[in-house]
Amino acid sequence: MQGRSLAVTMRSPGHDVELAAGFLVSEGVIHQRDDFSTARYCAGATADDGNTYNVLDVALGPGVAPPDPSLERDITMTSACGLCGKSSIDSVRMKSYFTVSDDPLVVDAADLAQLPKALRAQQTVFDRTGGLHAAGLFDTMTGELLVLREDVGRHNAVDKVIGWALLQGRLPARGCVLMVSSRASFELVQKACMAGIPMLAAVSAPSSLAADLAEEAGLTLVGFLRGETMVAYARADRITVDGTAIAGDTGSTTDDDSTAGDDDSTAEDAR
Repeated sequence: MQGRSLAVTMRSPGHDVELAAGFLVSEGVIHQRDDFSTARYCAGATADDGNTYNVLDVALGPGVAPPDPSLERDITMTSACGLCGKSSIDSVRMKSYFTVSDDPLVVDAADLAQLPKALRAQQTVFDRTGGLHAAGLFDTMTGELLVLREDVGRHNAVDKVIGWALLQGRLPARGCVLMVSSRASFELVQKACMAGIPMLAAVSAPSSLAADLAEEAGLTLVGFLRGETMVAYARADRITVDGTAIAGDTGSTTDDDSTAGDDDSTAEDAR
């Protein structure tokens, strides 16, 4: 970061500028396109002054305050890590520049059920490797998949999507759904809030911390989105069935034959 080390992460190469931009949004350093000035790969990353294309130097826009030293990671983050190097859960419960609770987004359950299939159809690297997570941003007005990014780390995939949205001048991403091919962890809920995305949907379970934060922030959190079934853990009022809003209680389900068990809604994320 302008010559100062901020963080080291394990990632799948590609879309590195978006990854850096999205990470800075997630950390609350920037929130609009003008906040991000330039990014360049650094030569001299090796002893012979070679360029490994693994070190990125970012310059912030005029007047943007540099990251607070408390944001620096003093260890290498793994591809699965969203909290590594943070001193406590409380330190990542950051206030977002955007508000998602007042977003008028409404999505029919039938349309929501199509998102995992649409996401999977575009996972080209997963088709070759079988080992990457994906995150996609959908425009609910048109049903269009605006952007999809893959990475070995689910947090990186989401940061790349958020970085794309920032660089395209699309933050806050109001009226959009963030769809992920993984669990919905606390960190992913936080990233969605920081980007002004009102709904996060996942094919697997959320953690209890994720559900609590989603409820607190007014973000719609959907888990176990598979086939025609899903479980809404927060702000279920944004989901309709044949035009009628479903029950607004946390843990609501759009399948009358299904229930949201305690083990599902309280599954803790170790990271």
